[in-house]
Amino acid sequence: MSLRPLRRTLWRQVFGSPSLLVTRRHLNTVPSCPEPTCECAETPALPSGQSIDKKANLNGLIANYAQQVLICTGKDDWTSRIEEDNSGDNLAADLKELIGRGGLYSDPFHNISIINASFPSAISRRPEVQTTSAYLLPSFKYVPFLPRVSFDSVQALVKGYLLPEKLHPMNDGLPQIHKDRLLRKEAYQHMLYGVRDVDDVLVLICGHGGRDQRCGIFGPVLQAEFERQLPRAGIQVLHGPAMDESVSAPRLPATMEEAPRVARVGQISHIGGHKYAGNVIIYLPPTFKNSAGNTHPLAGHGIWYGRIEPKHVEGVIKETIISGNVITDHFRGGIRQDGAIIRL
Repeated sequence: MSLRPLRRTLWRQVFGSPSLLVTRRHLNTVPSCPEPTCECAETPALPSGQSIDKKANLNGLIANYAQQVLICTGKDDWTSRIEEDNSGDNLAADLKELIGRGGLYSDPFHNISIINASFPSAISRRPEVQTTSAYLLPSFKYVPFLPRVSFDSVQALVKGYLLPEKLHPMNDGLPQIHKDRLLRKEAYQHMLYGVRDVDDVLVLICGHGGRDQRCGIFGPVLQAEFERQLPRAGIQVLHGPAMDESVSAPRLPATMEEAPRVARVGQISHIGGHKYAGNVIIYLPPTFKNSAGNTHPLAGHGIWYGRIEPKHVEGVIKETIISGNVITDHFRGGIRQDGAIIRL
C-alpha cells in the first residue's frame, strides 16, 4: 500500500473551468483490486457490439457536481431520460424544471446531479398522501417525505437544501435580487418533515438498462454480489424503506456501542461512462467508523469506481469500505462532504 497525494479540485462550473483549488491532502491508495479469496459470480457476457473500455485512464472521469439528489423510485430501470418516466409526472422532472438549464434557480456554477435509485420511498403514517423520498449527497441528508400533490415541497427542497450557501465569484455581477434568489434559505428546511442525517453506507451501481445495455446487464449482477459479500465483511445489508411510520416509531439515537455498521445497496440511473461499466459510487457517511471504532479515513466521502466486475466486489469492500483505501486502477474520482471534487 502506498500513500499518495490526491489533488482536490472543486469544479463548480458545468463547462469545465475550475472555481477553487482545494488544499492537497494525502489519502491511502492501493494500485489494484486484490484477487478474490472466495467464489464470486461470473462476469456477465455482453451483446455483440457492446464492449467495455479497458484501456482508458479512469482518473478524473467523474461528473462535476456540488450535490447529488438520489430519488427513491422503488424501480430498477427507467426511460432513457428519467424526467420522462411516468409521462413526466415524477420528482426528477419537477427538480429539473427548477434547477435544470433555464430553470428559475439554475446556476451554472453550482451543478446539481439528479438521479433515480431503486431504493423504495419511506412509508408515511398517512398512506393516502403519495410521497417520494430522496437522499442528498454528499451532504448526507435523507428527506423521507416529499408530497407529490404539492409543488411547494419541491421548492422547499431546492431553496432549503440544494442551493448554495455562498455564490461563486462569477455571479458577482448579477443584480442583488437575482443573487438572493440563488442562495439557500434555511427557513425552507422547516417545511420538510422528518429530514435526518444518513448513517448508512450507500453502494450505488448504475443499472440503467433503458439508457445502455452494458449498465443494465452489470447492475443487477453487481448488486447481488455486494449484498452477498458485505455481510461476510461484518456489514449488515438493509432492505426496504429507510423509514416506515406505519410499523415503527421514529428511530432513536444509538450509542456508539449499539450502532452496527450497515449498508444499503441499490441501482441508479445514468451517471455517465457506460463504456466503463460496472460503474459504482460508494458514499461513506461522516459517522462511519473503522473496525477499531475510530473515524473511517473516507468518512464523509463519495468514491466513484469504473470497470468493476463481480470478481472485484470483495476487494472493493475490503480496501475501500473496510480499510479506507482508494483503488487506483478503478478510481474515476470522488467528492468530499464540502463538495470538493477529488482526483488523483
